[in-house]
Amino acid sequence: MSKNYTIEIGQFFTNSLLAWSKQINRNLPWKKSQNPYHIWLSEIILQQTRVEQGTPYFNKFIARFPTLQALALASEDEVLKLWEGLGYYSRARNMHQTAKHIAFEHHGVFPSSYQDIRNLKGVGDYTAAAIASFAFDLPYAVVDGNVFRVLARFFGIQTPIDTTAGKKEFQHLAQILLDKTQPAAYNQAIMDFGAVCCVPKSPNCTACPLHNHCHAFQNRLVEVLPIKSKRLQKRTRYFHYLLFNWQEHLLIEKRMEKDIWQGLYQFPLQESHTQEVSWEQLSSAFHHSHTTFNAKLLKTSKPYQQRLRISKL
Repeated sequence: MSKNYTIEIGQFFTNSLLAWSKQINRNLPWKKSQNPYHIWLSEIILQQTRVEQGTPYFNKFIARFPTLQALALASEDEVLKLWEGLGYYSRARNMHQTAKHIAFEHHGVFPSSYQDIRNLKGVGDYTAAAIASFAFDLPYAVVDGNVFRVLARFFGIQTPIDTTAGKKEFQHLAQILLDKTQPAAYNQAIMDFGAVCCVPKSPNCTACPLHNHCHAFQNRLVEVLPIKSKRLQKRTRYFHYLLFNWQEHLLIEKRMEKDIWQGLYQFPLQESHTQEVSWEQLSSAFHHSHTTFNAKLLKTSKPYQQRLRISKL
């Protein structure tokens, strides 16, 4: 529990969030739904994806797979194709496997207890709490990036959010603050508040209904909180894609390695330790790992750079 937490200030915090949420209208297609399939689908999509980017994908999935059973009967290639552009493809594979598990082993009935939801493949503590509260009105507090930020700033919590102690402290406080009589409304309110008002960079604190009691605002710690203890480790990799064009056909291959791109299709790839590599080296490596071929280099593209943030889901 935060040292800055009292019953009175906690009640003010909860009541203020619920009152604030009634004044805004985030028109999200899954927000008014209690259909566990819709809520689960939206939560899986929104893992590592902003609402603005994820909403069109949610609508596409519901249009193509209106029921969980329809998703379960689809092929993995079809699911991955529809997911194309979202990244973190393990989410799509886990989602597809979970749909088949529920459809074929549980007669299409979505689990309704927190623990059973938590046991589903690809579902963590936050996602389980979201589904349990939004679909079944169960009293489980959600703790995602928005919630970490709101709680850290308002209560002045300086325990790093990426530590075991920090996660326990935030989860404990979030559960205390949860309005047990309307858990879905409260969870939606605090997530919306973090997404709309208490944003990561340059929030408009003077317009915030909580600013008079916000520890971070009163102590000029808004840009400091929440605290993370770990820095991302960067690794540079050099990928060389080969575009083989023969009679208006392009050669592609399926990735079989167990990585974030497993099961996806790509142009033939050779990875090297340096950015500069000769055609002779590339063609020789390709020749030894594939069938014999005769090809000549027509042109080389300029190098492109892409940054990926990898997380375990």
